[in-house]
Amino acid sequence: MKIFDGLHAFLWLSPTENNCNAFFINGEERILIDPGHYHLFGHVRDDLAKLSLSPDDIDLVIITHGHPDHMEGVKIFADTSSMIAMHAAEMDFIKKVAPHYGEALGVSDFEPDILLQEGDLKLGNLRFEVIQTPGHSPGSICLYWPDKKVLFTGDVVFNQGIGRTDLPGGNGEELKESIKKISLLDAEYLLPGHGDIVSGREEIKANFANIERNWFPYL
Repeated sequence: MKIFDGLHAFLWLSPTENNCNAFFINGEERILIDPGHYHLFGHVRDDLAKLSLSPDDIDLVIITHGHPDHMEGVKIFADTSSMIAMHAAEMDFIKKVAPHYGEALGVSDFEPDILLQEGDLKLGNLRFEVIQTPGHSPGSICLYWPDKKVLFTGDVVFNQGIGRTDLPGGNGEELKESIKKISLLDAEYLLPGHGDIVSGREEIKANFANIERNWFPYL
């Protein structure tokens, strides 16, 4: 699904299997956000093929957080020149709770090529803001593209929903503060890790208001 020139959404629409949405930025650097499950990577591969591209053409894979439905597909890139990026706090957490995570992924001794920190991220002629947003997981990030007013939210917020907090490292109060932080951004596209995209500044504001009203009391 083309959102605009240079940005594509590879949405996961199956009602029977869990996998995440993946997003592709086709710029000076070709960036894939959240490749999803390894065994379900076919939908990303097929959508790249429609653009006459393959995984070999990806320069950077950015992982919003370390749950398998978002990052297991990094195995696809093990024998390519693609670089993998993840927040340093998330990698530290993974090492503590799952020291053999790399073996489970099928990538022995897995280490990201880039350990992200909060702040500006410049990739070729593109500039993003990495925003640490714990709550769903300790090192979860959102990625904001200010020039295009695009907010990639991973599993922090969805269309009319929020990420769960009952998995290891989850924290309701932290998630609430993370949501408050990203709600202040000037966004015209909210691209979540699951479910439908939210488009339009007013629609995004209304979505955050709905989340605060209906979900915050339970966090």
